[in-house]
Amino acid sequence: MTDPRATALEEVADRLGLLARRDVPLGPLTTYRVGGPAALFVTVEGDADLARVRDALRGTSVPVLVVGNGSNLLVADRGFAGLAIRLGEAYADIVIDGTRVQAGGAALLPVVARRTAAAGLTGFEWAVGVPGSIGGAVRMNAGGHGSDMAATLTRVRVVDLERGEDGWVPATALDLAYRHSAIRPSQIVVRAELALRRGDAAQAEAEVAAIVRWRRANQPGGQNAGSVFTNPPGDAAGRLIETAGCKGMRVGTAVVSDKHANFFIADPQGRADDVEALMRQVQRRVHEVHGLWLVPETRLAGFPDPPPEVEG
Repeated sequence: MTDPRATALEEVADRLGLLARRDVPLGPLTTYRVGGPAALFVTVEGDADLARVRDALRGTSVPVLVVGNGSNLLVADRGFAGLAIRLGEAYADIVIDGTRVQAGGAALLPVVARRTAAAGLTGFEWAVGVPGSIGGAVRMNAGGHGSDMAATLTRVRVVDLERGEDGWVPATALDLAYRHSAIRPSQIVVRAELALRRGDAAQAEAEVAAIVRWRRANQPGGQNAGSVFTNPPGDAAGRLIETAGCKGMRVGTAVVSDKHANFFIADPQGRADDVEALMRQVQRRVHEVHGLWLVPETRLAGFPDPPPEVEG
């Protein structure tokens, strides 16, 4: 019997032609550096490519994964059976006009933070400690050090690959909350606009440097994707994991960091499936000790749906 998903994927591959590549490893594109390949992969180098991808997907049920900088993503070892999309350098530009800043979806948060601080703008210094892209940060409403994207975001240009829509959306329509937005998997944040404040460049750059020092002192290195679970209201996921006795817990090639319990480290040449299994084991242990289920902040791709007892 013909697999309709496989047939749809082949139709998309035919429509994209040489623009798409097959079986591209996704692990090297993530900060975990583990995981399997995407069945199809496209690097979008301009609006013409983006329109072509949108047209190729129209009317199909092919799943889409927007990769971003891969700093909050774990791809299963079996890979992702759909189309993975990454914005190229054409979408990494940063334009500063007074206190207004526009950045492409592929622009890296630390770069935007440093550029705006050097220009004497304040309000985005926190982002130097988050190794993600602007597009991914909007989707997750990334944040840190007492701030987040919602604090300065005014509008975003979104391309909807499923509905064919392309336009600017006000930040007020994005339902931004703690590590949440209304951006769907079929939507790509192509560009974002920030409203910052005038400040002192030396002071802003000193704040950036202080955040970098804090991160090096308090967060582990190695192959990780930052915080694994969101903080429950009024508490910290790291504290709950540590007091549940999970620091140093290991499943195969993945281990809970001894430095910060909400960071999981993958061994070199490790397995993504071990990281995901470690997540489930920590969830269960925290539930046994504290009576609550931790909600993953890490995006999982290619894994089977979790059983009800570990759903967020």
